[in-house]
Amino acid sequence: MLQQIARYFAFFLFFILVYAEQAQAQLIPVNHPRNQQKRYEIDAKRMGTDFNSNDALPRSREFIRTDSSYYVGWMYEGMYKVNHAADFLGYKNAIVPLKKALGQLERDYARMLRTRSADLMTYYPAYRFQMDYSIIAYNLVDCYNNVEQPQDAFNVLRKALKWNFQNEGFLQAYDYLAWTVHRNRFYTTAKYSFLKNSISQNEQLANRYLDSAFRKIRLDKQLNEAFFPGYETAARQGVYHYKAILYSYALNIDSATRYYNLMKETPVFSHNNYATFLAICGNFRQAEKEYEIASTQDVGDKRLQEWAYYSSILNIYKANPKKGIQDMKDMIKAVGSTPGFGWYNIALARCCAYYGDIAESERYIKKAEAFKEVHIGTTLGQSHYDFSINLVKLMNNIGRLQQIKFENKGWWYTPSALTKVAEESSSKYLLQYLIVNQFAMNPERDLVIYRLFSTESTVTWDEIWYLMRDFSTNFFTQRFQDELKDDQRKLIKKYFKLYIARLQMKKGNYKEAQQVLYDILNHERTDMEYEKLFVARTYEALAECAQKRKSISEYNESLYSFYTNFPQLLPYSDLQPNLRLKVLGGADAKLIDRLKRCNINWVAGNVLAPEVTLKFGSSGTKKTVTYYVLDRNGKEIVPRDTYTYTKPEEAGVLLAYRLFNIGRKGSAEKK
Repeated sequence: MLQQIARYFAFFLFFILVYAEQAQAQLIPVNHPRNQQKRYEIDAKRMGTDFNSNDALPRSREFIRTDSSYYVGWMYEGMYKVNHAADFLGYKNAIVPLKKALGQLERDYARMLRTRSADLMTYYPAYRFQMDYSIIAYNLVDCYNNVEQPQDAFNVLRKALKWNFQNEGFLQAYDYLAWTVHRNRFYTTAKYSFLKNSISQNEQLANRYLDSAFRKIRLDKQLNEAFFPGYETAARQGVYHYKAILYSYALNIDSATRYYNLMKETPVFSHNNYATFLAICGNFRQAEKEYEIASTQDVGDKRLQEWAYYSSILNIYKANPKKGIQDMKDMIKAVGSTPGFGWYNIALARCCAYYGDIAESERYIKKAEAFKEVHIGTTLGQSHYDFSINLVKLMNNIGRLQQIKFENKGWWYTPSALTKVAEESSSKYLLQYLIVNQFAMNPERDLVIYRLFSTESTVTWDEIWYLMRDFSTNFFTQRFQDELKDDQRKLIKKYFKLYIARLQMKKGNYKEAQQVLYDILNHERTDMEYEKLFVARTYEALAECAQKRKSISEYNESLYSFYTNFPQLLPYSDLQPNLRLKVLGGADAKLIDRLKRCNINWVAGNVLAPEVTLKFGSSGTKKTVTYYVLDRNGKEIVPRDTYTYTKPEEAGVLLAYRLFNIGRKGSAEKK
């Protein structure tokens, strides 16, 4: 976010800066306080080398050798290190020369830094030093934030404000004060002196800083309008950007919408932030389009690309975790072990879990857990990162438990399966207890977790259920009833209703829950392409209600709709799937026998169920099986595919998963 705003001002000021340096060089020579000749030499050479280029480092060494007391050499070294930093140590190393450059600039050119004037000849000699200050201070603030030293970042910003630049250039100080407070909103003054003692107070403080930014822009207008036409408009866009962030977080939908509309069609408009705002409002279709635009604006920074991470979640909502898997693999391949790598592995692990491939999910979540993520240019921090990892781990734990039950229809009288179920159940409760304790200490739980959709949430709405399913039903029922009543997002209300229905089911109120669920299906506006996960979970709950109420026709209908919307979920549910079997060719008796020992109800007659077709054959010395699944209209739910195998027992288990479109790895070989 900071980078985007800064680039906007860099673009705006570029031509003015070039003109100013030429004016200084040709018309108004700078009166350096010391080593004038050497500094004139450095200034002349500087004109031919951009401090963002790869030549910045050798040039910085030359400048430092010429005059180590002149800030320019340290500035060039710091900028080179910033531009090449990709981890905690890289940004830490960049702080040293940037801090030194800022100190030398303040020491030698304080008079220039204080200059404010509407007179061109008075202002331009000072302009270069003020712009250099803004560049150095901006990058120093960025480095401090990237190594989690927000107090130091705050101190730099407050010091910058004391110079009272009429044109703040890269460093819009009040904007970044607001962002620094918002990024650390869940802490208190006990940790950082610049904060208040609650999230609401910190958010109010951040908003006051933005109001101060508006005031400063108005005060600077008279000085700037003569030779910075458009500066006021550009500066106000930066404030709009952060106002939109704060109002989105607060779920003040009307105000957030207003500020996003004020930024549209301008370079500062963040398609990524707007997409996330649309997503928390339940407009997933438009959110996906905005994320796609954001991907084309990716500036290649070595940091988390939020559009990629959140797009993977939209793929899960669309019941297309396979695309999310491929997209995240492509991102990981592209970025390597740079900031964002850990987040992409979390997203990949989540997609694998929803695809039904628990083993792969565990592999990637371990990578994320072992990676030291650096949270650059984002309000998402380590607490969000750890919470996301733990929820995926909990899903996988529950997934392993369900796999045992799915692969062994009579698991309750099989000693080995019983032992595994007991072990996994024990691990699940321990992990839930750990997460809930962390959760209880999280001051954002009311603003982020219970609301299911928030700009600061890094998990799906569905994952929250894995956390709360075994705890305090009455508390959560009241909590979601309050959210349903108070939340103004019309497209989100049905998600609270689904949670209320699930909680009613836990209390044994299946009739009441069923009424809520049918109300969702009959009266709530739902995008059937982008909310398949929601629809599937609704039918899953209806099937459970029908089962408890012994309504066979409702059960079969709901179970069928659950399968057709998101088949990968069914083996990991508490329901026994209905399937109809048709075998072509000479059946492999051992494979069929193992398949039927999985927890699938093979139906006949007029029972509503998807139809499985198996065709057996051979390929050389190996056996083959071709499979596909059709819905009641003859449309393929699971596309036709063939694999070869040598071990019928293993192949039977793999086939059971593939009938739910789960492409688990195993000894069976894809043809």
